[in-house]
Amino acid sequence: MSTGDPHLSTDPGRVLDPDLLRQVEEWTAWVAAETTRRLAESVGDSESESGPAHRRRAERTVAQILDQAASDALAAGRPVLEQATEALITRRVLAQVSGLGPLQQLLDDPEIENINCNGTRVWVRYADGRREQRPPIFSSPGELVALVRRIAAESTTGERRFDPGAPILDMPLPGGERMNAIMEVAREPAVSIRRHRHSRTTLERLRELGTLDDTLVELLRAAVRSRRNMVITGGTGAGKTTLLRAIAADIPPTERIVTIEDVFELGFDQDREAHPDCVALQARPANIEGVGEITIADLVRTALRMSPDRVIVGETRGHETVPLLNAMSQGNDGSLTTLHASDSAGAFTKFAAYAAQSAERLPLEATAALVASAVHLVVHVSASPAGGRRVTSVREVVGAEDRRVVSNEIYRRSPDGRVLAAAPPGPETIDALVEAGFDIALLRGETDLSGWSV
Repeated sequence: MSTGDPHLSTDPGRVLDPDLLRQVEEWTAWVAAETTRRLAESVGDSESESGPAHRRRAERTVAQILDQAASDALAAGRPVLEQATEALITRRVLAQVSGLGPLQQLLDDPEIENINCNGTRVWVRYADGRREQRPPIFSSPGELVALVRRIAAESTTGERRFDPGAPILDMPLPGGERMNAIMEVAREPAVSIRRHRHSRTTLERLRELGTLDDTLVELLRAAVRSRRNMVITGGTGAGKTTLLRAIAADIPPTERIVTIEDVFELGFDQDREAHPDCVALQARPANIEGVGEITIADLVRTALRMSPDRVIVGETRGHETVPLLNAMSQGNDGSLTTLHASDSAGAFTKFAAYAAQSAERLPLEATAALVASAVHLVVHVSASPAGGRRVTSVREVVGAEDRRVVSNEIYRRSPDGRVLAAAPPGPETIDALVEAGFDIALLRGETDLSGWSV
């Protein structure tokens, strides 16, 4: 192993000279092996460590190894590594023994919400809505594929495949981020990572961020207390999951919750103070033999046998639609889900489409009747081009007429925050909200007063 300093730049976008790269790779391989050995020897002292704690211990171990190597080099009269080169080796070693390889440096930035890798090209989106192209962090598309395969193989939720036979991967990362990766079916491999910066949030916090106003905080809080079934709609990245988390934070800790997701994101079961009686269920893809698949629809049916007070489905987008609507209409009031839709009224079109494609093949008339009996409120959150999020609509479901779900938009705001005229809620909604402590005058002040009769 060479002890000479290759004088490498730490710029991740620079292509390194092969000879110099080889020297750094030698150092990285040796330090990584020694770090792994030392960490393994002390595993008994740290087997319950969290990811961040393990990374900090790995950092200390790498520093000790490099310090000892420098001392040995000085004692033998050999040149020592320069500080910039040591930093580069440290990053590479830590990428191997902990974290997520070159992706870790992006995940360490708390202001980054989305990471998109198209082959070797990297784009990030920040919390304030800015998008930026970053220097390449992979030398080739094959290196990206290799990293994803390693991450999939080490998944804490069970080993996942990522190969030509299973070219689409959707899984959680150790930090709670959600990763989607594709290969073969795309011109080049691509990875998308989405993180939720507000994994634990409340309605009050969303009011501070401007997502909600005073009226909405009280309205949604009363909706939880009165056990209204709610569907949260919005586009991709609009903040649906964050809003669901905030609403769920008002669920009393005495209630039993069952959450159902494609990939664990909500994490209610890990917050024992807020949700001490919570069971988190996750769908499972088929194994390498093509068997063992557990779908969201399967889990919804299973959840109904687990005596839940509320069922929360992270996202409704297919065959689970009819089982979920049945669950909401059969006594599991206060349940929640999210749904991709361009506006609050669009939820009914999506439900109709999903129900028609489900195993039950419900006709439009049956779907409208089922939605009317299951859903009480649709809450729509919009994202502005600048990255801000705001709830712009709340719609109550009144009933069904033939193929149509009848609803009233009882709260309206423009994306820039202007209050717009809305319809008065129906007597059933008013009674439920008032009984839960909501001052209906708050909502009256934001609606068209004509037609109000309470």
